[in-house]
Amino acid sequence: MDHLARARELLAVHPVVDGHNDLPWALREQVGYDLDARDIAADQRGLLHTDLNRLRAGGVGGQFWSVYVRTDLTGDAAVSATLEQIDIVAELIARYPTRLRRALTADDLEKARAEGRIASLMGAEGGHSINNSLGTLRALYDLGVRYMTLTHNDNIDWADSATDLPRLGGLSAFGHEVVREMNRVGMLVDLSHVADGVMRDALATSTAPVIFSHSSARAVCDHPRNIPDDVLAALPANGGVAMATFVPKFVLPEAVAWTLAADRNMREHGLHHLDTTPVAMRIHEDFEAAHPRPEATVATIADHLDHMRAVAGIDHIGIGGDYDGTAFTPRGLEDVSGYPNLIAELLRRNWSEGDLAKLTWQNAVRVLRDAEAVARDEQSGRGPSHATIAELDGQRTR
Repeated sequence: MDHLARARELLAVHPVVDGHNDLPWALREQVGYDLDARDIAADQRGLLHTDLNRLRAGGVGGQFWSVYVRTDLTGDAAVSATLEQIDIVAELIARYPTRLRRALTADDLEKARAEGRIASLMGAEGGHSINNSLGTLRALYDLGVRYMTLTHNDNIDWADSATDLPRLGGLSAFGHEVVREMNRVGMLVDLSHVADGVMRDALATSTAPVIFSHSSARAVCDHPRNIPDDVLAALPANGGVAMATFVPKFVLPEAVAWTLAADRNMREHGLHHLDTTPVAMRIHEDFEAAHPRPEATVATIADHLDHMRAVAGIDHIGIGGDYDGTAFTPRGLEDVSGYPNLIAELLRRNWSEGDLAKLTWQNAVRVLRDAEAVARDEQSGRGPSHATIAELDGQRTR
């Protein structure tokens, strides 16, 4: 049986809704948003993980574009940078109208699929993007942002990050209010990057399904960016979806120590460890030549998905590759054209076509539709919250 051909046939009907792609930030860092310099209608191999032809080859039918900004941008600077990220997504959609379609709802996803276009949604990565303001949160929703990752790599005033020293032990009172307001407006609560206490607090507070836009299984690779089994097991009651990521340093145990050394090397060259500019990539390549990198593969990701399905159930898993947000990718999943290789591997492991349709398309569409239903109910009972962090946590805003 030709599993790859069968995978492509399945993706033609049930394309991937990918939870996280950092193309907007890569465009900012590499070319200052000059879309002529990075025309994604042309082949961008060697420069980007993402272009339109490779998205089509990969069977991508829906993409949450990350409107991420670094955590060293704080206050109004973080808000402004987030708006610039939103602006470039709008520019991409306008520039390629036959290939991309703006999507705000589950129905928009279905319409895009019927039209043969890629449904383009947005997710804000890090609560620093709202500068402790529920009004700013609502404004981002009105501009099309449909999820917010509560933290990125560093703690914020109202939530702990998975990769920072614990400060709050979870969500503050204002953090709980942020989750409630996200439920009310219909913005998905994204728990990738957050500390375990925040995961559990958010699940206890949220009346809508949560997502993990790009996180894998901690039982398979013991990294704080991954999801512990008790949280995976809680997803069915919440209705949420955990979207497995492809980042080798999160999915391959052997890669953890190597990555720490590679990140240290980047800092010694005066560069941020998440930098994906051509200069940074050359430094990565030189380091890798001297210190061979442990290599994740398609099978590595399939191992995570096998475990996540066993613990959370097939209705509560998805895919969030994190392309253009990582320097390295697994063999067979080098860029956005690689999704058929993953589906073929899962077919070899006897995943049914029904299960694969849920993984790629149906679960992501369903979770967005469920969040919309919760928002309608919430809005019928209460209006916008104007609570402040000063009132709830006794803190001044930055």
